[in-house]
Order: sequence, then C-alpha cells, then structure tokens
Amino acid sequence: MLFYFNLISILEILIVILPILLTVAFITIAERKTMASMQRRLGPNIVGYYGLLQPFADALKLLIKEYIAPTQANIILFFLGPFITLIFALYGYAMVPFGPGIAINDFNLGLLYMLAVSSLATYGILLAGWSANSKYAFLGSLRSTAQLISYELILSSALLLIVLATGSLNLSVIIEMQKTVWFIIPFLPLFAIFFIASVAETNRAPFDLAEAESELVSGFMTEHAAGIFVFFFLAEYASIILMCILISIVLLGGYDIFSLISIFVNFIYNSILLIFSIYMSIVLLFINYLNINMLYINIDLIHNFNDSYIYENILNDVAYLTNNKYVLSFNILTYSIIYIFVLGLKTCILIFTFIWVRASYPRIRFDQLMSYCWTVLLPIIIGIIIFIPCILYSKDVLPYIISLL
Repeated sequence: MLFYFNLISILEILIVILPILLTVAFITIAERKTMASMQRRLGPNIVGYYGLLQPFADALKLLIKEYIAPTQANIILFFLGPFITLIFALYGYAMVPFGPGIAINDFNLGLLYMLAVSSLATYGILLAGWSANSKYAFLGSLRSTAQLISYELILSSALLLIVLATGSLNLSVIIEMQKTVWFIIPFLPLFAIFFIASVAETNRAPFDLAEAESELVSGFMTEHAAGIFVFFFLAEYASIILMCILISIVLLGGYDIFSLISIFVNFIYNSILLIFSIYMSIVLLFINYLNINMLYINIDLIHNFNDSYIYENILNDVAYLTNNKYVLSFNILTYSIIYIFVLGLKTCILIFTFIWVRASYPRIRFDQLMSYCWTVLLPIIIGIIIFIPCILYSKDVLPYIISLL
C-alpha cells in the first residue's frame, strides 16, 4: 500500500514537471521567433517544421559538448549551485492550482511557500558565482543576489495587499475570491508594480544586470558550460513561467473563466436592452410628435443587472447560462481541460509580455536598477499598502478573519 501511494505521488509530480520542462523548451523558440519578428528577422526556421525542433537541437548540442571546469574552483559547490537553482525553481509548481482540486498539494500557506521557495533559489546563484573562482562570475552572483533580495521585498509587499483583500494565503481561495471581479481591476497600479518586480526577480531584460554580457561576459554563468549550463537555462525559464502563473492566480483570476463569460453575457444582454429601450423611446417620441393615437406601450426600462448570470455547479456537473434558458452539460474531465487551458492562456499572454519588454527596452545600469527599487517602487508600494486597507476598513469590507485581528 505504501509503495502504491509513493508511485501515485511520483506520477503526480511527473505529470506536472514534464509539461513544464517541455513548455520551457518551446518558450525559447517562441522568444526567438517573437524577437525576430519584432526586429524584422526570420528566426529559427530550418530545424523541424517552422523551427519547432530548434530547442531540442540546442539541448543536444549542450549535452554532448565537453565539460570543462576551472582548476581552482570549488568543484562540489560549483556543481551544486545549478542543481539548487533548478530544484527550487521547480518546487513552486507543487502549490499551483490548475483547477478546483487540481494541484499536487493545496496547502493553506501556499502563497508564503512560493515566496520562500523563490527566495531560496538565490543561494544556488550565489554558490555558483563564488565557487567558480572568477571575478566576473562573483560580481554577477553578487549583483543577482542584491537584485533578487531587493525586488523580493516589492513582490511580498504587493502580495500582502492580496492577502488583506482575501484573508487567506491559500491560492485556491484567492482564485475563488475573484469570482465576482478579477483583482487586476481594483488593483491595476499593483499589477504594474508586481509585473515590474517579476521581471527583475527573474533576471530578465532590461533588468538582466546579473548576466550583462557587455560588462560581465555572462555573469554568474560565465564558467559553466555544456550540460551543467542547461540547469541554469531551465531554471531561468521555469522561474518566468512560475511568476506568470503567480500573476495569473493573484490578479487575473487564475483558472476562472466563467465570471468573465458572465460579465460578457451581462454586458451584451444589458447593451441590447439599452439599445432597444433607446430605440423604442425615439419611436414613441416620434409618434407623439405626429399626434398619432396608438395603444399604450409599457416598457420597463429598469432591469436588474443580476437577472442574467452564469454560475457553475461542478458537483451536479451542470453550468447554467442566462436565466437557465441555455444549459451546458460538461463532465469533470472537460471542466478540468477548460480550467487548465484558461490558466495556460493567461500565462502565455504574460510570457509574451515578458518577451515584448525584452525586445523593447535597453538594459539600465545596476545603480539605476537598485535606486529605482528603493527610491521609486518601495515608497509607492508602501503608500498603496496604507491607502487600500484604509479604504477597505472605511467601507467595512475587510475579510472576516482580518477584522478579528
């Protein structure tokens, strides 16, 4: 029985991790093709159809290359650093809810766990840079550590507001609290700050000062080559996917799509009613103007916005649309596929934005990066942290758990 449960746990982990690693491979080709399109180039288009096999060719090239380690390096820490970075980059996916109940572990402190795991990945970068016995690698690791610690404060402060609004650190609860409205609408400035901090947290351009080729050759990865370099490469893109998933969960409703459909249907429904009411009002005015006697037409211009709604009932396996007039029946598997697809679509849009930012903005200096964090973003986020809870408290809409404190 114990062996059976261990086998199930291993299969669950493989079902999550293998698609993530495949996604990392295809994000590299997507990034190269997108940047090529923005720069009027073709990008990879030879290896495989439309260049889709290019990431596998790159991986094969790195794996079969001869590995060379510096003679004066601390070999144990030199090899351990990339492993630590990749492992902690993948640990965060254990808490991701891909749908209602679709997660490896639906932990009540999942948000805190993801912050802790992303912070621990810094140790791998620091160990890799220090153990290489290279000034370029050491400077790159120091830059990366200072950058990650600084912008981690911005990320945790932004997430503090989400916790205040929901009263929970559980990622599934945070998604369910956005059934009425996604948090990006009331917290739009927070979304901008969170996105900037995420770009810096993942060492992406224009904040890739830890890997500045013009200054530090390749930063903390300067002395790493061949197969061991693949771990850093996978960790970077896995962190990008994880941060995009986190943004989708806390600000874009996560796997939720039915509330968006409900808003869309309500908008169409009320727009049609408004247009019809205006049209009939114009007709009645025109009739009265011509003094034509007609039967009295009673038009109720007052409509309840909640008359048309969508809600889902997974236990009964039924989704009702607009006053129960149109019924959609799905099974649980179909629901799961829809939820996973919706979360993946939101994540892909954010990843494309990451690539767009990289292709659009030049790299800034390291002192500008740190000054921007401590003198611009931090005062703004502190002001938002003070302002929004005051508004919630004045309107008496703080979560019940928070109001008990």
